[in-house]
Amino acid sequence: MTVQDSSSPSARAPITRKKIHGHVGFSNLPNQIRRKSVKDGFQLTVMVVGESGLGKSTMINTLFDSPIYAPREPLHPAADRPKTIAIESTQAVIEENGVRLRLTVVDTPGFGDFVNNAPSCNPILENIEQRFDAYLSQEHRVRRANLVDTRIHACIYFIQPTGHALKQIDIEFMRHLHHRVNLIPVIAKADTMNDDEIADFKERILSDLEFNGIQIFQAPMYEDDDEESLAEADEIARAIPFAVVGATQRVRTRDGRKVRGRAYPWGVVEVDNPAHCDFGKLRQMLVRTNLEDLREYTNEVLFERWRTEKLLAMGYTQDASVFAEFDPAERLQEDRIVHEAKLAKLEASMKEVFREKVEIQERKLKQSEVELYGRHKEIKDQLNKQWEELVKKKAQLEGAMSSPDASRKKTFRG
Repeated sequence: MTVQDSSSPSARAPITRKKIHGHVGFSNLPNQIRRKSVKDGFQLTVMVVGESGLGKSTMINTLFDSPIYAPREPLHPAADRPKTIAIESTQAVIEENGVRLRLTVVDTPGFGDFVNNAPSCNPILENIEQRFDAYLSQEHRVRRANLVDTRIHACIYFIQPTGHALKQIDIEFMRHLHHRVNLIPVIAKADTMNDDEIADFKERILSDLEFNGIQIFQAPMYEDDDEESLAEADEIARAIPFAVVGATQRVRTRDGRKVRGRAYPWGVVEVDNPAHCDFGKLRQMLVRTNLEDLREYTNEVLFERWRTEKLLAMGYTQDASVFAEFDPAERLQEDRIVHEAKLAKLEASMKEVFREKVEIQERKLKQSEVELYGRHKEIKDQLNKQWEELVKKKAQLEGAMSSPDASRKKTFRG
């Protein structure tokens, strides 16, 4: 039996697959994790950002089918308006089938309500980074058994349904925050637009995001997922930005069904009907399918990137490759650079081989051209020589025929 030192980073023990003949018990590990998760519950912190009147509170209540937000009384016209953006947190513990979710919703009332909205991003970005800082302080404690994760796992950004393009405040906000939080853009109050207008608006939003280099959360796809799950994930990805409608009240449709929706003189907009809006896809990604992906990306990419920048700002220098080990995005960038360098080297090698082959072919063509020219000259010289000989013979014959003897012979014969 060969013993390999597992303490060495480069030491990799050979992996052999063995078939067991009895029940060992490690197949029960997922159940152990599930029991622990159900016992501890889950934590989700969602930030909602958007201009007033876009239905942010209603959307949160609709998402979790619970009155997270109490109805707000509109401000009196004569009341003093706040001069800055407020950051408000609402916490709730909701339970479904024995699974508890500790939900924190961070609202930003006042965003976009001022004449000058340029500084609107600063307090929101500061709040996100303060939460990172608080979590980092907990990690540095001696006892870290009960870490409270208050970091923002997702930011739902509500876009006004103008139907034209993103406004400057939308672009500035997402451009300043996309490297700190998982951005999920949604088109608010989508029932004010028809299907063609929504499709055109989505296309323009995606074009603006790409042009400004803004990254939004994209749900990962796993190779071991079945075809149905992959198709569902692809359908959700193609629906971004989600065109949503929020409603907590149940209304009756023309066929007698009671659904969550909004009643209009021309009919009922059903919140949970995928033919009417993208609310179901938003909930599917945020809660049912990718909640853990949001938490994981926040911890492994966004938080580690912030921590790296903070350490560098404090004067802690370290080999970039070490930081890349903690930052999957940085590692991916390095791998991409290495891959592009390999491709460039391969391309240069192929160009060199092609150039050499072209030179060889050109030399062969030039050699053939020289040989053909020589052969042509040789044949031409031979033809000229033959022509000269023929001309000489012709002259001799003509001279012989014009001599006196030839004339007499001709007269005698006559």
